[in-house]
Amino acid sequence: MPRTGPAREVAVVAFAQSDHLRRTDELSEVEMVMPVLHQVLDRTGLKAKEIGFTCSGSSDYLAGRAFSFTMTLDGVGAWPPISESHVEMDGAWALYEAWVKIQTGEADTTLVYAYGKSSPGPVRDVLTRQLDPYYLAPLWPDSVALAALQAQALIDAGETDERALAAIGARSRAAAGANPHAQLSGDAVPQGDYQVAPLRTGDCPPIGDGAAAVILAAGDTARRLCARPAWITGIDHRIEAHGLGLRDLTDSPSTRLAAERAGVFERPVDTAELHAPFSSQEVVLRKALGLGADVLVNPSGGALAANPIMAAGLIRIGEAAARIHSGASDRAVAHATSGPCLQQNLVAVLEGERA
Repeated sequence: MPRTGPAREVAVVAFAQSDHLRRTDELSEVEMVMPVLHQVLDRTGLKAKEIGFTCSGSSDYLAGRAFSFTMTLDGVGAWPPISESHVEMDGAWALYEAWVKIQTGEADTTLVYAYGKSSPGPVRDVLTRQLDPYYLAPLWPDSVALAALQAQALIDAGETDERALAAIGARSRAAAGANPHAQLSGDAVPQGDYQVAPLRTGDCPPIGDGAAAVILAAGDTARRLCARPAWITGIDHRIEAHGLGLRDLTDSPSTRLAAERAGVFERPVDTAELHAPFSSQEVVLRKALGLGADVLVNPSGGALAANPIMAAGLIRIGEAAARIHSGASDRAVAHATSGPCLQQNLVAVLEGERA
């Protein structure tokens, strides 16, 4: 299937995130988001009034109230009136909407932010509300149990084993030792007991709170705002069937199709930031994206080191962009997911300026 390139050049020119913590009881969502918004604006020198469009990603289920995102607009500054939108999804999908806004020519700069506080309630139970309301949700299979089904399917298919899964978790958290924002890091994080066999604590993401923000800019505006912009040369998102029984849990055709449409397979990538909340899901994503052993996967530690729900996918894009900004990467793939067992998947390709 041929890929059509974007009409306008769009780049990530700045990225900021909070420290990801097990609990932030002393902070409201506004207080958690505001410092991140200030940081990302400071890194470009832009004022809030110079942002052409603002888009956020969050979840009312986590907040426990309807239209909860309207609170955080106090942190953005909604007066004078701003052009603003929201997605009830991970912030990676808010970034996609902002990217589209720039493609239409309605904005040259956009602010994208996302946040999630998972600590106040039983997040494993809350996420069951994503399931089919007639057949699955009434059974209350939580997110870990469903991921365990996926992990066991991979083991039964001979694609991994428990030792290999443990190695993924250990590698991720060791890499997070260089990430000052990570919730878990270092070699001392134990694999722990089974949560739901075959997944142990070390195979599962930490529960915690956090926020992130990026700024996108078009063309010469991006070059003015950033010494080495991370150009989004391709982006696409796809979805699997809602019914888990209709899917092969050992594969992710939606990720593969999104990657094809985003241009991942056109040239090698050197870095991959994968939104794999469970160690077994990295196995699925590596296969779908065709990543070889030479690709550096999740140098930030990934979602196994910090998994603020509704922000973790946006963070994958931000971390990939930050490596391009610093010159540590030339061509990176970033992936975000939402829903059980990698149901919805977004893939973006980011590249540094070519000589």
